[in-house]
Amino acid sequence: MSRAWKCVWVSVLLGIAGALPLSAEPDASAVSVELRAAWDDLLTSLQSAREAIDDPALHAPPESERGLAEGYRYLLGFAHTSFERAFFDDPDFPYFRRSIPPHAKATIDNSDNLYMSARIDGEGTYRIEGRAYANEHWRGGTRAAAGRLAPQYVLFSAITHYTADSGGMAELSPLITANTDSLDSTQIEVGPDGMFEILLAPERPEGHTGNFIATRAVKTVQGKERTFVARYLIGRELFGDWEREYPVELHIAREGMAGLAPKPLDPVRAAAQIREMGRLVDAKMRFWNEFYVRILDPYQQPGVTASNDLSINDIAQPHWTTGVGAAQATTTYGSGIYDLAPGEALVVEDHLADPPVYVGFNLSNFWGESYDYANHTSSLNDFQAQPDGDGVVRYVVAHEDPGVVNWIDTAGHRTGYMSRRWAYADREARLPTVRVKKVSLQDLFAHLPADTRRATPEDRRAQVEVRQRHTQRRYRQY
Repeated sequence: MSRAWKCVWVSVLLGIAGALPLSAEPDASAVSVELRAAWDDLLTSLQSAREAIDDPALHAPPESERGLAEGYRYLLGFAHTSFERAFFDDPDFPYFRRSIPPHAKATIDNSDNLYMSARIDGEGTYRIEGRAYANEHWRGGTRAAAGRLAPQYVLFSAITHYTADSGGMAELSPLITANTDSLDSTQIEVGPDGMFEILLAPERPEGHTGNFIATRAVKTVQGKERTFVARYLIGRELFGDWEREYPVELHIAREGMAGLAPKPLDPVRAAAQIREMGRLVDAKMRFWNEFYVRILDPYQQPGVTASNDLSINDIAQPHWTTGVGAAQATTTYGSGIYDLAPGEALVVEDHLADPPVYVGFNLSNFWGESYDYANHTSSLNDFQAQPDGDGVVRYVVAHEDPGVVNWIDTAGHRTGYMSRRWAYADREARLPTVRVKKVSLQDLFAHLPADTRRATPEDRRAQVEVRQRHTQRRYRQY
């Protein structure tokens, strides 16, 4: 190369070098400062959330050794689920996450439920592909005599607001939170191979006749028409026969995003997500503490007027909810509080008018965590509980094993929530009647029919083994 050409190339290279910064990378020290600040904000939020464990001003439950230990576990459960939501709730690339896994229980969860949620954009279009095992019972048919079964009941609901995200009770207003649509297993069209597809969109496309969930709805609230757009799809799978029922296989995708990938994480978004994780934990702790006091008044606090005061050692008669937020749209609820000394028991009778598609009874602590249902019969549903000869199902809530099949085990908690659920496909159904009687364990069988099903220690171990196997299968980690 001639000397002249060398001079030209040197000039070009120098010009390029002068136009570029010394490094193509952003200032790492500035990025580090911002991420450290976000981390400090996360810790501040976690400390604020911790106050809800024992501060009466934040409606904390009455203190006890076990209650405090469970309170810290409860908070860290929210940290677990809030991390996943803050970093991975992407409406362009949704997936069904386990909203209430067994290591992060909350909201007086149902022991028979697999709770799921997926973040969506209600103005977009999504498709769910699913596959279920034998599901004839979804449409009132006979359950297969052998082999794997689909869950007893499945429900999908599109909602505008994820309960407790704001940290305040005002979000429960019908002006803020609404279901735009729902679809349950009594309505889902399923192919002979167990496959089904559900379309989610603001409105049903012209000519579409299959399974559909509307993600936009116009509702009349306080005399005015309002438009609501869903931001989450909530899924519930309710299991009755824990020995034979298996979860549904599900896949959700936004239309037009197949084969693409999310944007890589950058410092600005990471800092925002770190802060959002802390905000969610704090909001959840404060909301649910206040919810229990303002709605249920479980601690019988002076001066508190709750909308559904719970009675001690009694269960409120079933009632329909509005079906928004934490409530399941097709379920009627009846709850109460048990407070039993050793040697005491409650006999709880169910008198059913119209047959529900699901019946459940489970216990929870005052943090709203269901008890260890894998290793205790702390819950029973209509497949597990045995009716007496007169057709009435009688449960016995007690600390000690009373030797009956329908034992609701308190798992060592002297007091806690009793939560009842009855799911109906038709909201015009006649609701059941519940009767509760406190008795001495010594005199228990004087309050039960002579044909009440007994349970030996061997029977109980077999009963619990089914629960252990099912819980691992429902929440498989591999």
